[in-house]
Amino acid sequence: MSFVLAIDQGTTSSRAIVFRSDISIAATAQQEFPQHFPASGWVEHEPEDIWTSTVAVCREALEKAGLKAKDIAAIGITNQRETTVVWDRATGQAVHRAIVWQDRRTADICAKLKSEGHEPAISAKTGLIIDPYFSGTKVAWILDHVPGARERAGRGELMFGTVDCYLLWRLTAGRVHATDATNASRTLLFNIHTGEWDDELLKLLRVPRSMLPEVKDSSAKFGDSDADLFGGSIAISGIAGDQQAATIGQACFTPGMIKSTYGTGCFALLNTGTTPVASKNKLLTTIAYQLNGKRTYALEGSIFVAGSAVQWLRDGLGIIKQASETGPLADKSDSMQSVYLVPAFVGLGAPYWNPRVRGALFGLTRNTGPAELAHAALESVCYQTFDLRAAMRADWPGEKAANVLRVDGGMTASDWTMQRLADLLDAPVDRPMIQETTALGAAYLAGLQAGVYPEPAKFADNWRLEHRFKPAMSAATRERKLAGWARAVKGVLASDEGEG
Repeated sequence: MSFVLAIDQGTTSSRAIVFRSDISIAATAQQEFPQHFPASGWVEHEPEDIWTSTVAVCREALEKAGLKAKDIAAIGITNQRETTVVWDRATGQAVHRAIVWQDRRTADICAKLKSEGHEPAISAKTGLIIDPYFSGTKVAWILDHVPGARERAGRGELMFGTVDCYLLWRLTAGRVHATDATNASRTLLFNIHTGEWDDELLKLLRVPRSMLPEVKDSSAKFGDSDADLFGGSIAISGIAGDQQAATIGQACFTPGMIKSTYGTGCFALLNTGTTPVASKNKLLTTIAYQLNGKRTYALEGSIFVAGSAVQWLRDGLGIIKQASETGPLADKSDSMQSVYLVPAFVGLGAPYWNPRVRGALFGLTRNTGPAELAHAALESVCYQTFDLRAAMRADWPGEKAANVLRVDGGMTASDWTMQRLADLLDAPVDRPMIQETTALGAAYLAGLQAGVYPEPAKFADNWRLEHRFKPAMSAATRERKLAGWARAVKGVLASDEGEG
């Protein structure tokens, strides 16, 4: 059994990838599922869509690889983080649609917690800030808005889980209610220093402890899949939130290494080793991974809109038919124009953290057309990465942070974007041979437990560079462009009309 099945359950699609023992890919399958937007700033998924698409892609990947359950050593799960599911312990039915990480409906709850002065204590324990992004306030919202839910939760009838936990529960036919430390660290309910659910936080957010899953290492024996699903049971041996899984897949095991993933959003993680670093620049302190009971921490910067800016060009404006057209289109843009897109479609993430502001375009002229908009959309991702790295360097002073950025995710396929990223960062950008680093991280965690893959240091030796993008922009141009971006962000932040 030298194959590992990785489930990569993302925000817009579910994927399954079968990895061989040499980490090459044997087969892959992907399926998009519907997004629901019931109100401005609200984003939901149907949990049943998440489940059925996940099972479908697993079966398809196994079939494509010509493999049976008995050939698979282990399953690893990686997932869209913070997305919140509450379901009935007896029936498995979700009591509400999953509230997605991007959803901003709990902004009022967050504002109240802040005004009552709870943020310093919450940040000290969780490494997070109070924001609608995280799971805790989403659980509270479901319990308060679904008739009878709070009473049922009090009686121990309801369960809470992030997507990994929900999938594990379904995969094991309701036998296992567990998660890993990386996902737990994103809930606002977990103390990242003690490695346990925190009673004070649970009381503050009014979440009954009986709803919560057991927290395990990222590489651990979680349970076995129900034999009926794939024609035989398979051990589930690895779980990590998508950004942490990508950090592992990029082999960022040494303190100071940075990776940045470009999916729906963009997420940069800086490995800080066994020491949690408290950010002074609105970054998050999070658990990068937990192996053999030992936690490794990271500083994280989260950008809410990256690939979804390209989706907006395609679905909202209709100026492209597929994402791959964006780079060539941007390349044709008028160099005399300076158009900036601040893509605050659901507020701004790090290092600003303002859920109330919305997106804006600056520098439009009569000649601004599709090419300039494509240019602005792709560049917005690079500028936001620049802001994150600047914040990381301020929090992690000295020469300890690596200058090279390892990148992965769908947008890295665009040479234009990666070159512009290197230009604006004034630093090399390394794109790996295996682009599916999130799934690879999940596979590695599962394969490590199952004895298919070696210890981290040896695994890191397998990392291979596909292309290094080196900065080629003049300092004067870079400074001018970064100053323009700073003015644009300032304009968006100034449009904040406050609460309500």
